[in-house]
Amino acid sequence: MSNNRKCQVLVIGAGPGGYVAAIRSAQLGLNTIIVEGEKAGGVCLNVGCIPSKAIIHAAERYEALGKHSKEEGHMGITVLGNTEIEMKGIVEWKDGIVQRLTKGVETLVKNAGAELIHGWATFSSSKNCTVKTENGDINIEAENVIIATGSSHIDLPFMPCDEEFVLSSTGALSLEKLPKKVAIVGGGYIGLELGCALRKLGTEVTVVEGMDSILGIMDKEIRRPLEIWLKKNKVTVYTNALAKGAKIKGKGASRKVELTFEKDSEEQKITVDKILVTVGRSPNSKGWGVENMGIRMDTSGRFIRIDRQCRTSAPGVYAIGDVAGEPMLAHKASAQGEMVAEIISGEKREFDKVAIPAIVFTEPEIVSVGLTPDEAKEKGEEVIIGKFPLAANGRALTIEAEKTAGFIRVTARKEDHVILGIQAVGSHVAELHGEFILALEMGAQLEDISDTVHAHPTMTEAFHESVLKTLGHAIHTS
Repeated sequence: MSNNRKCQVLVIGAGPGGYVAAIRSAQLGLNTIIVEGEKAGGVCLNVGCIPSKAIIHAAERYEALGKHSKEEGHMGITVLGNTEIEMKGIVEWKDGIVQRLTKGVETLVKNAGAELIHGWATFSSSKNCTVKTENGDINIEAENVIIATGSSHIDLPFMPCDEEFVLSSTGALSLEKLPKKVAIVGGGYIGLELGCALRKLGTEVTVVEGMDSILGIMDKEIRRPLEIWLKKNKVTVYTNALAKGAKIKGKGASRKVELTFEKDSEEQKITVDKILVTVGRSPNSKGWGVENMGIRMDTSGRFIRIDRQCRTSAPGVYAIGDVAGEPMLAHKASAQGEMVAEIISGEKREFDKVAIPAIVFTEPEIVSVGLTPDEAKEKGEEVIIGKFPLAANGRALTIEAEKTAGFIRVTARKEDHVILGIQAVGSHVAELHGEFILALEMGAQLEDISDTVHAHPTMTEAFHESVLKTLGHAIHTS
C-alpha cells in the first residue's frame, strides 16, 4: 500500500549537492524532503573523496615510518624493527571515518528540519515521483524539484569490473589484502591518486593511459613533478596505450589477472594481482524517469541542460552537481545546492563563479585555480607570469615539502595586474587553495597580495613570493 505526500522542495540524491540543498531549504523554512537510494553523503563521502584521502594519508604515514626504519634512520630518528601493513586495518579505520561522517550528514539534515527518505525515486511527470522503500511505495508531489543524482564509475564493456580481479575505485578502497602488483587503466586523477598511495604501501604499479600523457587536465609544466615522482618510485607508465581486455590466469589462491593492451600497434600483456579501471565517471541521468519530466539534455546527451540558476527546461525543476555538467566536483555541487535553495526561497542568485578549484591528491599534490598561462593567451590576454620554488621556502624545508620539486605559479594580466590564474604543485599545497580562489573571486591584483603580510614561517609565504616574482622583485629567489 502506498501513501501520498506533498512538499515544497523535493531533493533527489543526498550527495554533497543534494544534502546541502536540503539543509539550506529547510533552514529557509521550506517543507523539504530528500530521497537517497543508498547512504547519505553520496559517492564523495562513501566511496570517493573522503575514503581515498584516508587511505592516501595512511600510505604517507607508512612511507614516513619506512624512512625512519633504515639503518641510518632519518632526521636523527630511527624506528627499530620492521613496519608492517595490515590492509584490513587501514580499511576498517577508513570505514570508521566514513560511518561517522554519513551519520553526521543524516543528523544535520534532520536537525535542519528536512525529512530523509531512503529509497529509489522514479518520476512520472516533472513534479511527481514514486519512491520505493522497504516499507512500501511513497508518492510525492513537489512544488520544486532539485535533481542531484550524481555520477557513476564508467565500466569498460570488454573488461567489466567484478570487484575481485578487475576493480573500480570503489573496490580499490575496500581491499582486504595489499596486492603485490596492480595495473591501473586510466591515467587521470582518480587512478593516479590511488596509484601513488598503493606505491607508497609497497605495491608494484603500472599505469596504462590511452592519451599521450597522464593527467591531461593539467598543463605540462604543472604535472612534471608528478611524472618525476612516478619515475623515481619505479611506477611504469604506458601512454598512447589502449586496454583490450583481461583474462584470469591460474587456479585457486594463486590466480592472477592478465591485462592485454595495445602500444605502438603491438599487443602487450602484463600479469598482475588486480586491475584498477579508472577511465572516468558518467552522470546518473537515466533510469529514474528523466524522460517523463520534459527536461532537455545538453548537446552531448549525457548531462541535464541548465542555465546560470541551475534551472532545467521544466518549470520548477533544477539540476545540480555531476548530473548537470562539468566540472564533476563535490564542492561545485555543494555551492549549486545552496544557491538553488535560496533561489526557491525567493532570493536573487546565479552561479557566476570566476573559477572552481581543481585539486589532485597525488604525490606531489596539484592545485589549479583559474587560467593557465596558455589558456590566458588563447583568450587574447597579454600576461606576466611568476613562479616560486618551494625549495626556497623555509617552512617547506622543515616539512620536506621541497623534495617534490614543487612550485607556485601565478598568471596575471600585464595591463592592470589582475590575477587570472594560480597553479601549485608540491607536498601539502592543497591547503593553500583557499587563498588562491579568494584572490580570483575578489578580482585581486598582484599588489593586493604583495601588500598583505603573510606569517612566517608558513607555506603561504611561497604564494606571496610567487606574486613578488610576477612583479619582478621576489626576495628569496633570483
